[in-house]
Amino acid sequence: MLCSVHYGYPWLQSFLESRFQLHARGSTLGREIIAGITSFLTAAYLLVVIPTLLSGGGMDRSAVTTATILMFAAATTLMALYANLPFLVGPGIGGSVLVGVTLASAGVPWQRGLGIACLSGALFVVLTVLGARELVTRIIPKQIKLGLAASIGIFIALLGFRNAGMVSVDVRTHAFALGDFTRPEVVVALVGLALAVLLQARRIPGAVLWAIAGAAAVGVLLSVTHPPVAPLALPHTLAPVLGQVSVSGALTLAAVPYLFVFFASEFFSTLGTTLAVGDLAGLLDANGNLPNINRPFLVDSIAATLGPFFGVPAMTAVIESSAGAQAGGRTGITALAAAACFALMLFLVPVALAVPQAATAPALILIGLSMFGSIRHVSGEFTDLLPVLLMVLLTVMANSFGTGIAGGLLAHVAVKLLAGRYRELHWGLYVLAVPLGVYFWTVVRPH
Repeated sequence: MLCSVHYGYPWLQSFLESRFQLHARGSTLGREIIAGITSFLTAAYLLVVIPTLLSGGGMDRSAVTTATILMFAAATTLMALYANLPFLVGPGIGGSVLVGVTLASAGVPWQRGLGIACLSGALFVVLTVLGARELVTRIIPKQIKLGLAASIGIFIALLGFRNAGMVSVDVRTHAFALGDFTRPEVVVALVGLALAVLLQARRIPGAVLWAIAGAAAVGVLLSVTHPPVAPLALPHTLAPVLGQVSVSGALTLAAVPYLFVFFASEFFSTLGTTLAVGDLAGLLDANGNLPNINRPFLVDSIAATLGPFFGVPAMTAVIESSAGAQAGGRTGITALAAAACFALMLFLVPVALAVPQAATAPALILIGLSMFGSIRHVSGEFTDLLPVLLMVLLTVMANSFGTGIAGGLLAHVAVKLLAGRYRELHWGLYVLAVPLGVYFWTVVRPH
């Protein structure tokens, strides 16, 4: 049965089944809605982080906040209706850092940064329509795909530990250090983590959502959660950032390296997120591929192209979607529920900002650690296992799962060639190794 709501409304049951395949994917309407709310709460911190990063480059923070909410709602709705997947689509932290920090520190105006992000999105559209992105996905070795979840899992867990204040990271060197466990933020996160484990072990529906709520409530007692004085607020105007895209300024030789950075990092980040969250939701086939993967690829590439015109760069399927998949989300209804929550935030921004990162951090920690367990499915054969382990380690050292995936693929080619097992490599991997090598030489290496 789908859920109790269908008893009086057989037409609703028929519509949900034909449009979203609830029964076929083993889900229910109630579970999907809870998963959507969980995804939203887990990703809500981005409503603070993204505008903060972009305002560092000179953009109007209030306008960018409105734009971020609007683009999350619109793009996630498109993902729900076109691709029928439980993915949230919004601005990624990596792309926001590129515009608000990296380019700004190099003296590149944010308008030109948005133009570069727009061109990168347009390239994604072309490659998606031509089927090139799907081809790359299919030629990636199965063992690397199996290791993707582990690599992204460790990244998510570390993100959770950082949001909780349990771990600190040096921005320049990416060096890790333990945080101060006596701080109230850490106490709130530990309480949330304990609640999440307790409820999930007992198979309580919406365990992660209840854990977030419980942690936020404890945060009130410890002055970590600050309830808004006025929960309702009208959205700020988009005027300062609307249409401020300098495409002509991006069509220069000086902009080419930055375009490559945008394209390469977002390409592998999106690829990794799509496969990892798809795996968590049980939607991948026996070869580790996501059926009809061009659909989510087309959604995120269109969003990446249009987002800059609203002041938001690097739109992509965000890794926080894993929270909804962990909560049982299997269809586009999860994305629709999350999109509705984002839309409400246009008038409830103070409420969304009241949920501290420490309260949502336990969800990321628990999800990340559970995803890391997928590494046990990787073959123990040396030439298969070594590239996967290198991919995981590089993700941690670079603090970027996009870089980790790129390094894992390059390591796979190198290890197979050194072992004399070149016949096991698809010809496309030789072609892919060239831009990957350029990526590491021009972007990843220290300057």
